[in-house]
Amino acid sequence: MIAMSLADVVAATGGRLEPLGLDGTHAAHLVVDGPVVTDSRAAGPGSLYVARVGEHADGHRFVAAAADAGAVAALTSRTVAELPCVVVDDVQTAFGKLARAVLDRALAQPEGLLVVAVTGSSGKTSTKDLLAQVLSDIGPTVAPENSLNGEIGVPLTVCRITAETRVLVAEMGARGLGHIAYLTQIAPPRIGVVLNVGTAHVGEFGSQAAIAQAKGELVEALPADGVAVLNADDPAVAAMAQRTAAQVVLVGESAAAEVRAVDVRLDDSGRPSFRVQTPDGTAEVALALHGRHHVGNALAVLAVALAAGMPLGRAVAALGQARPVSRWRMEVTDRPDDVRIVNDAYNANPDSMRAALQALAVMAAGGGADRRRTWAVLGEMFELGEDAEAAHAAVGELAVATGVDVLVVVGTGSGAQAMAGGARHTGARAAASGSGPEIHEVPDTDAAYELISANCRAGDVVLTKSSNAAGLRWLGDRLAGRDVKA
Repeated sequence: MIAMSLADVVAATGGRLEPLGLDGTHAAHLVVDGPVVTDSRAAGPGSLYVARVGEHADGHRFVAAAADAGAVAALTSRTVAELPCVVVDDVQTAFGKLARAVLDRALAQPEGLLVVAVTGSSGKTSTKDLLAQVLSDIGPTVAPENSLNGEIGVPLTVCRITAETRVLVAEMGARGLGHIAYLTQIAPPRIGVVLNVGTAHVGEFGSQAAIAQAKGELVEALPADGVAVLNADDPAVAAMAQRTAAQVVLVGESAAAEVRAVDVRLDDSGRPSFRVQTPDGTAEVALALHGRHHVGNALAVLAVALAAGMPLGRAVAALGQARPVSRWRMEVTDRPDDVRIVNDAYNANPDSMRAALQALAVMAAGGGADRRRTWAVLGEMFELGEDAEAAHAAVGELAVATGVDVLVVVGTGSGAQAMAGGARHTGARAAASGSGPEIHEVPDTDAAYELISANCRAGDVVLTKSSNAAGLRWLGDRLAGRDVKA
């Protein structure tokens, strides 16, 4: 973090300093120059420990552990004996104020700071990983670790800024109206990216229109001299052009896109390449990521890079060098026995299920005349609201339609039952014509592992896909030979 005294932290948060036996003046001038953390195990010399009170744990209990690790102070809602405390009424709100103060210091430096924010129903994390790798060509870049995209994740990311940072990439998620608007107050972007409006979390929002309203809060926060990068292929996103004073850059495969992909091709591992057409010229792009859905993500990244002043050639070259960073997102492992494991089970919604199944179909065809047998090992999707059973049934039908050879539905919930039912209904028709997949229903990941281990053979491609809470990412790790949850 950019170094701040405790007096500065007090001023930023509106809290009060409780030096607890120390000389008050001395405590006020203690300097936070290490990482700002919400996990005491991540504290180090010079750290500020943020003592959150969550559903399952009270962070105040771990202040002593943070002190032992080198933390110099804690942000708390009550006085704790082990460290000087900046005591506030609400830790989460105060943390956001602190992060904004850190950002303002970075913005005030002569070199300045470019803030880029990305949102969307799916693809946010993969896109921010690509942005971080490409924009690092401009200068030192800070981006979220994993999927830190909420009221705590965004401040944690902002507080990693140092005096040398030139680019901040912020991933912004939402579970309701006003959430992204709040996050943009902590990290006001100059460039904003909206990838898509899908049905993820529709159970919490109530409708897809409400999701679009929430995602559009990002472009509403952009300044008049900013840039909104919008998906021309998603009507709900393209319509957000009317909600911003910023310059709008449309990206996609449609003729309306200013940064447009044409001649999209996939290799036998499902890695896309295409020709990109831009106002700055045309170039050939080849990605190291798996899945056609990354074309849209890559176009958004190129549009941001161009808006940030990067030449097209440099941006394309940096994009071609980019590799997957965050785990469990189309993570491909080729085992020594010639079985490929595709672990895409960090999260799932109908749109990302479709993208994963389509990628699986491409990998199956990659063997040419020796088509690879495919397994789709699918778990439930959560937070889909009243349409959840229909959405699960549609995924089961799609698995059959895309040519999956073996479908394994994991779980005993109503979504899993609907998915298996949709597959059996469609599979029965396919079987009548001499095709159709094997369909298995298993109660848990242990049963799935035993089934796959006993029946998998060389050349097979196994996809694991579910919402995070269903736990299929751990099954994917186990199948890939990763025994430790990490």
